[in-house]
Amino acid sequence: GIDLVKRGRFKSKVKKDSKSNNLYHHLLVKLFRFLSRRTDSAFCKTVLRRLISSNVNRPPLSISRIAKHLRGKEDKIAVVVGTVTDDIRVLEAPKLKICALKVTESARARILKAGGTIMTFDQLVLQAPTGSNTVLLRGVKDREAKKHFGKP
Repeated sequence: GIDLVKRGRFKSKVKKDSKSNNLYHHLLVKLFRFLSRRTDSAFCKTVLRRLISSNVNRPPLSISRIAKHLRGKEDKIAVVVGTVTDDIRVLEAPKLKICALKVTESARARILKAGGTIMTFDQLVLQAPTGSNTVLLRGVKDREAKKHFGKP
């Protein structure tokens, strides 16, 4: 409604775009905005919402957790809107198909050594534009590192 005291309208507080300086990130937002408008895929809408979210709201996910979620679904692609990290507690990394914004060097080496594949979101869109045959995963937000964020 209209705020009669401050003489103006209430503006929407929903984030409309990413504040990232990365040009490719903005291109991904543009691509998924188009896909969510032109397809009735809930997958595209969810990925768009997560792409727009801040870095704190895109927590990392380890390869051990991805392997746990993909047990029995080896043919599916794990989609992570965030970083995929290595887990040294896992001795043998399984063969995984992963699509992520970022993959750490050690995790990338282990996945590729196991015969897995790593793809970017634009490669995923060419393969599965509506997110068919994929598993959308996200990291745990409540983690020890968040203790040290912000002003001391």
